[in-house]
Amino acid sequence: MATGTGLHDGHGTTARIGQWKAAASRLALLPLRLFLGATFVYAAFDKLSDAHYLAGAGDAASFSAQTAAARAGSPIGWALGPALDAPTFFGLLIAFGELAVGLGTLFGLWGRIAALGGAALSATLWLTVSFHTAPYYLGNDLAYLMAWTPLLLAGTPHLSVDGYLASRAARDRARGLAEDAVRRRALLDGGIAAVALGGAGLLSGSLTASFGRDDDATAAAAGTPGATAPGATSPVPQPAAAAAVPAAQVPVGGSATVKDPASGDAVYIVQPSAGKYTGLSSVCTHSGCAVNPPKDGQLYCPCHGSRFDAATGAVINGPAVKPLPRYAVTKNGEQLELGPQQA
Repeated sequence: MATGTGLHDGHGTTARIGQWKAAASRLALLPLRLFLGATFVYAAFDKLSDAHYLAGAGDAASFSAQTAAARAGSPIGWALGPALDAPTFFGLLIAFGELAVGLGTLFGLWGRIAALGGAALSATLWLTVSFHTAPYYLGNDLAYLMAWTPLLLAGTPHLSVDGYLASRAARDRARGLAEDAVRRRALLDGGIAAVALGGAGLLSGSLTASFGRDDDATAAAAGTPGATAPGATSPVPQPAAAAAVPAAQVPVGGSATVKDPASGDAVYIVQPSAGKYTGLSSVCTHSGCAVNPPKDGQLYCPCHGSRFDAATGAVINGPAVKPLPRYAVTKNGEQLELGPQQA
């Protein structure tokens, strides 16, 4: 009797382990799906609430300026003309596209279509922003492109709207409902769910774009050059700005922006300590994006999160591994003049 009980318990344990393995296999893509969905939703709201994102070419952190900076080195630079001609439209298209992809992935609604959209966005960012990142594994856009591939192949059949619709369709077939009727019902209900989810996303995104941005920051980015408080930065100048600024515009801890006459790139003139001036390139050494103006002693790259020391240009955290190029700055009377780039 004891032997029979032991065999029964052994078979029961084996069966439970088999069930756990089967459940784990079914849900193997769930962590990836939740991560990608949440990340793309967050990225969308981050763009829509960022005062710099739609500020225009005068702001080095704007979509327009970032696209222009990436165009020269991109293998699809020829295709970026429309985005530069209508930066607001394409900037919003990308943000709301990310929102739609993220919500569709999180809820598992038309999962393969959402994954295709996510892969397309990631591929576009890879071919523009991070194509020249070396070594390649430091660029996250290619990793996101590969991460979307399993969901593109497998869809979202478990713990999802797609899964619910599929199981209900199976029940309809089992009770004898015609195949055309089953498909129409699934398509209609999927469409209703998509409209509801899309409407909620559109409303929340529109509210974020309308009320979530700091208008003062936008005005500052688009305004004319002027004095700045310690820890703050001067507005980005118009393209006609000369490579010199009044010294009064660059207090200790502050900065002003000029253009490198040789390359046309923006350069931040900073005064990290009294009487000591230097210039730092605005071009991130990771993938060529335009870094934000100095703030709180750091320069931040909005593309991949690199941070640089605002006094020396040294890397604080990656993925960048090289410091920002430095420029000599000479004080001539009451003017600060930008000198050549230092080796």
